[in-house]
Amino acid sequence: MRSARRTAARAAALVIIAGGAALLGGALVALRVARDVVTPPRRRKEDVAILGVDRTAGTVRLGRTPDTVVPGRYSLWFDQDRGHARVGAIVEHDEVSVLRRLEGVQRGDLERASRGRWAGWWYLTPSDLDVPFCEVGIETPVGVAPAWRIEPESASDAWAVVVHGRGVTRAEGLRAVGVFRAAGYRCLLISYRNDGDAPPSHDGRYALGDEEWRDVEAAVAYARSEGARRIVLMGWSMGGATVLQCITRSPLAAHIDGVVLESPVVDWIPTLRFQAAAAGLPPAVRDAALAMLGSGRASSWVGLAEPIDFERLDIVARAAELSIPMLLLHSDDDGYVPSGASIALAAARPDVVRLERFAIARHTKLWNHDPQRWERAIRVWLADQGLDAATAAGTSARTARPRRPRAAAAPSAG
Repeated sequence: MRSARRTAARAAALVIIAGGAALLGGALVALRVARDVVTPPRRRKEDVAILGVDRTAGTVRLGRTPDTVVPGRYSLWFDQDRGHARVGAIVEHDEVSVLRRLEGVQRGDLERASRGRWAGWWYLTPSDLDVPFCEVGIETPVGVAPAWRIEPESASDAWAVVVHGRGVTRAEGLRAVGVFRAAGYRCLLISYRNDGDAPPSHDGRYALGDEEWRDVEAAVAYARSEGARRIVLMGWSMGGATVLQCITRSPLAAHIDGVVLESPVVDWIPTLRFQAAAAGLPPAVRDAALAMLGSGRASSWVGLAEPIDFERLDIVARAAELSIPMLLLHSDDDGYVPSGASIALAAARPDVVRLERFAIARHTKLWNHDPQRWERAIRVWLADQGLDAATAAGTSARTARPRRPRAAAAPSAG
């Protein structure tokens, strides 16, 4: 009898230990996930197979992925970003590979590479655009952040401040220079804390826009000090989230006349849930990671100086606060930042927000897939808002046109 009781007690103890180990293991996984969300990447995953290069034919054969089969022109980084090639039209494809035009290799030895990563960049520096530019320093709360200042086609007091996304640099925004310069804008492509160009924050972590907006505010202040009287902000992905925080929290929002966002994070919670599901994470681990990021105590475990205020980052719930005209460009098969929040924001504030929906363009690659439509959408929107070169020179667009009324209320996201 005693032997049976001892056996049962040992079994119960083992169950308790196993359960505790499982809980501990889940907590550790959640901690790692939370850290990954806010830690700037040191190395990028090379998830595209490079199967063959034919310089004579001017082609490259790649492994088939949801990105590599989308028509358009793209960047192919390889050799841990030491190499870069430009890839164009699809020649043929089958179930496992795709053959595309090789537009050129800017650096590195593509023939020796077996893996690479797909990106929306096309231009690497303003020199690729053959436009007058210089590098300037923006005084931000964390130090001097470098920026490219690209001059307009003719004298102008209109400025476009361009904000890149997570894990990339200001070169991402070079695709927007052509359409803004044609509309009479000087372009300021900025860096911000923890992007590898600007100084880091004291905790060295992304705040998902909750702190980075202060660096955008500094860029707006710089533009105004240089004579800007008409300012449009443009942001990609997390840069979109950062721009949205700037226009809802900065006193300088009164001097911003328009906003253009590409593949933006309008609400982080559905975005992070989508990414967790795509990675196969259990809901419990996902929810624990989100709780850590937003907790005053647990956020320090992931290296954050301050917890992330996800409610403040939910612009759908804050839609009633918007008053600046906004153009959203988003693909329904984004694959990284779902378009649902952009759709919800446009539905909540149709008086302020215009949404241009793409179908197969993927994340931050709308220009790459269809540059004519992308540029036309921005050009038409600028003209409709009185923000293009047709607006009288030297007149602030904000005073040249009546402001749209602010909605009395807006529904929150579901």
